[in-house]
Amino acid sequence: MIYGNINNEFFEQQTAILPKPLQSALRFLKETDLANHEPGKFDISLNGVPAILQVLDLTTSPRETLRPEIHRKNIDVQFLAAGGPEEAGFYSDNGSYQTDEDLLDTPRDILFYHNDPDTAEGRIAMNVGTYAIYFPWDVHIPAIQSGSTAAPIRKIVVKVPMDACL
Repeated sequence: MIYGNINNEFFEQQTAILPKPLQSALRFLKETDLANHEPGKFDISLNGVPAILQVLDLTTSPRETLRPEIHRKNIDVQFLAAGGPEEAGFYSDNGSYQTDEDLLDTPRDILFYHNDPDTAEGRIAMNVGTYAIYFPWDVHIPAIQSGSTAAPIRKIVVKVPMDACL
């Protein structure tokens, strides 16, 4: 997992060390007004690499109501374009977690795990401009409410094919 903010003074240095498709995804997030983009799912090209753009209007929820997820074919670049705050949970996939729903062989490329209260889970604060890059081994739980109050968010997800980064 990689975490940062497009407004960070080190953005260019942080971006430069990444594979080209992830560099393109982060620059797309920085240069595109996604807070005012129509919601939906869109096919895009990142310097010749086909990717998927999801523009989602969501409301954050208590952690216990959300399922941990992973993807195997795509790297998720998640970005908070507006609203919030939001928190995101994460932990490393060690292959021992109980599957709740497996949709990896569908166009959604997603697997949900059962919530396990004994799993050590990290948390990051997502404020406007914050991005998190989740690789296929990164279990993640997006859209967690910060504190006791739910908040509307404009969540952007750019799905970059894993094989384009190898």
